[in-house]
Amino acid sequence: MNRKKISLYLLCGLLVLGATPVFAVQLDNPLASGGVGVSGVTGLVNQLIKFVLGFTGLLALLAFIYGGILWMSSMGDPKKVEKGKQVMIWSVYGLAVIFASYGIVLTLFEALGIK
Repeated sequence: MNRKKISLYLLCGLLVLGATPVFAVQLDNPLASGGVGVSGVTGLVNQLIKFVLGFTGLLALLAFIYGGILWMSSMGDPKKVEKGKQVMIWSVYGLAVIFASYGIVLTLFEALGIK
């Protein structure tokens, strides 16, 4: 036997010896009431809306920080200062829209009787 066949057999033997059995895992229903999951489709939609609004809030905060960095690193260039100001202003507008949309969603959920 040549070296390649011996090393192939050794590798296969080590893989077989080192293999561990795979056991089935019990998965919980994420929509089940109680526990960590949410209760029903309305709870799932509520969690999804909160996640999306939180993520867009994070993006608006990052845009505000980016505008501040642009403004501070402008070194007196009026165009860069104006660009930094505009980025910061529009990120504040974005935050206002995010808060307003959250208020609208909460009002709509209360009107429909969804908690």
